[in-house]
Amino acid sequence: MELFKEWLQKIKIGEDVIFTITYLTGKRAGIAGIIVILFLCLQIIGCHRPAERKIRPDVPRREPTISLYVKESGEKKKLKMEEYITGVVAAEMDPAWPVNALAAQAILARTFTLENIKAGRVQQLHGTDASTSTEEFQAYNAARINENVREAVKRTRGEVVTYQGDCIKAWFCACNGGVTASAAEGLSYTKTSTPYAKAGIKDDCLKIVPPDYRAWEAKIPLTRVQVAVAKITGKAPGEITSAQIIECGPSGRATKIKLGGTVVGAPALRLNLGSEWVRSTFFTAVAIQDGSLILKGKGFGHGVGMCQWGARQLAQEGKSPEEIIRFYFKGVKIKNYWP
Repeated sequence: MELFKEWLQKIKIGEDVIFTITYLTGKRAGIAGIIVILFLCLQIIGCHRPAERKIRPDVPRREPTISLYVKESGEKKKLKMEEYITGVVAAEMDPAWPVNALAAQAILARTFTLENIKAGRVQQLHGTDASTSTEEFQAYNAARINENVREAVKRTRGEVVTYQGDCIKAWFCACNGGVTASAAEGLSYTKTSTPYAKAGIKDDCLKIVPPDYRAWEAKIPLTRVQVAVAKITGKAPGEITSAQIIECGPSGRATKIKLGGTVVGAPALRLNLGSEWVRSTFFTAVAIQDGSLILKGKGFGHGVGMCQWGARQLAQEGKSPEEIIRFYFKGVKIKNYWP
């Protein structure tokens, strides 16, 4: 009897319940007493059963099939998520690069896809989950798939990056110019809080990038610049006879630039002029010359999140895909959503 009482106390049963059970047991209760005892025991078991783990309805537990809009042909097709990610990795990164760099890209591509499907951005445009347009979604090219890419995707199957339970905004760029930027600085993104994107991280990517990534120059006709400024501000800027950087972020990137009498955000200017003209906002010089806007800079891309050339460097140093992700993102968890 004493052992029985100790057991009840260990599972934190109230004294009144312990008294009732032990009293009835000690009195050799009849059928009615036994029924009461059984009822109380069932209540005890029910109250102390481990709580079931809540499963979020927006988190897939098995590999999903997604719909893809093919911009080049206008076709809409369905394919398994991992098959799609394989085509994305092949398009977004050099397939000949180290498998661990490709695998880090796979984790971000998978995360990017799920986060954007949840937001429904492409669904509104084409009625599909994803698109092959880089302006609308991310690159996709199944023709570039090789064994390296297949191994990278297989190695990270189902892995996504989360912050406080949700998929992160899985930003990446080709070359960050040697140092990463915050979302506010590199993309002028402030809609939601993104503390997981590390800013000010140096990765030595400039040691291995092509020369035109370390230093580039663009000569952009002022007519094109005027159109871009008008799109940003909603009004014609007039004649542009001067250009100067008036604000920079912590990493050294331009955040505001003055063109004639008009001030525009540097990320917005890059977006409207196009990355083929403005490789980054990491400007080293700006000027007006012979009817053109002259920009000099370094890097390729917005500089937020993972640097692809930096990922290659880290992979060559022996870092795992997950270590590469954590190098560029803080406070995140890498979860496996499906086996």
